[in-house]
Amino acid sequence: MELITGLLIPFLGTTLGSACVFFLKDELHRLVQKGLLGFASGVMVAASVWSLLIPSIDMAEPVMGTLSFVPAAVGFVAGIFFLLGMDRVIPHLHLNEEQPEGVPSHLKKTTMLVLAVTLHNIPEGMAVGVVFAGLLAGTGGITISGAIALSVGIAIQNFPEGAIISLPLKSEGGSRKTAFLYGMASGIVEPVAAGITILLTGIVTPLLPYLLSFAAGAMIYVVIEELLPEASEGEHSNISTIGFAAGFLIMMILDVALG
Repeated sequence: MELITGLLIPFLGTTLGSACVFFLKDELHRLVQKGLLGFASGVMVAASVWSLLIPSIDMAEPVMGTLSFVPAAVGFVAGIFFLLGMDRVIPHLHLNEEQPEGVPSHLKKTTMLVLAVTLHNIPEGMAVGVVFAGLLAGTGGITISGAIALSVGIAIQNFPEGAIISLPLKSEGGSRKTAFLYGMASGIVEPVAAGITILLTGIVTPLLPYLLSFAAGAMIYVVIEELLPEASEGEHSNISTIGFAAGFLIMMILDVALG
């Protein structure tokens, strides 16, 4: 039961954020968007360090000793290049951009906006899945509190993400219900990715340190390549800096206090 709850908490965050379309008339103010994007970045960076990279190193230390950094380094680089490849292949459109990325396609703008958020959610789902896989395997000192803390942290940053995707979809001319469903659908990839990751790690437990750092690399790629540039463009980038600090602090406290 705890496993299912942990996998669904991030999806709940996206769903609740998408539901903002029923209560707000227009898109979020640009300054609010900047702050929320910075906040999401801070949560993801803190989660990558405390929930993924450090457990990866701790898990490898009994076997590899002073070389325990190797799985973390290899997995981290692999995660970066995995998302780089996905970014080049999947057609998607970032918020406030006119030019889509990925292979040329004839998809609607709204569909490509959803794909952009879905691309963000893949590493987040993997992160939750691999942490719960470590919990099930009983390795690396991962506790149920720590695993739930990661799920809650990602759910917190998914809430503004759901709002940021659903409100523009409504502004594009869609109904509130359609915008909500699109926003919610962008988050369904998280429990799916988490479930697949758990199945993989259940087959080959020694891969856990690599998969933990792989998810960290993928999450850091999303932060540096997409979230922070969107949060920092134009004026008042200090708002995103404050948001980043708040997100990082909250996630750090959650992970250390509960983990």
